[in-house]
Amino acid sequence: QVQFVESGGGLVQPGGSLRLSCAASGFVFSSYRMSWYRQAPGKERELVAQIGGGGGNTNYADSVKGRFLISRDNGKKMVYLQMSSLEPEDTAVYYCNRMPPNTAPWGQGTQVTVSS
Repeated sequence: QVQFVESGGGLVQPGGSLRLSCAASGFVFSSYRMSWYRQAPGKERELVAQIGGGGGNTNYADSVKGRFLISRDNGKKMVYLQMSSLEPEDTAVYYCNRMPPNTAPWGQGTQVTVSS
């Protein structure tokens, strides 16, 4: 079955960096566009970044452009999110999924907390 396991979150100070990882299984990984979403307390889940099946054609939410970088390794069935210049507003649970996201279950996510 389709499964996503996110990792790499944690507590970081404003201005710091984190690298999130997502291990995917149960489908032909390279055939799907992949994405990172996040959900902050009391808010709806929002799309943060997405990447094409071949590793190109990336898109980012305006709020993270220039600070976040999405990448993937098709051989390892992994997708990554490198986050820099983190702000308190980036605090959320981060999830990965394939596109469109309503075709696969969500993983448990990984908590990112940006605080001094």
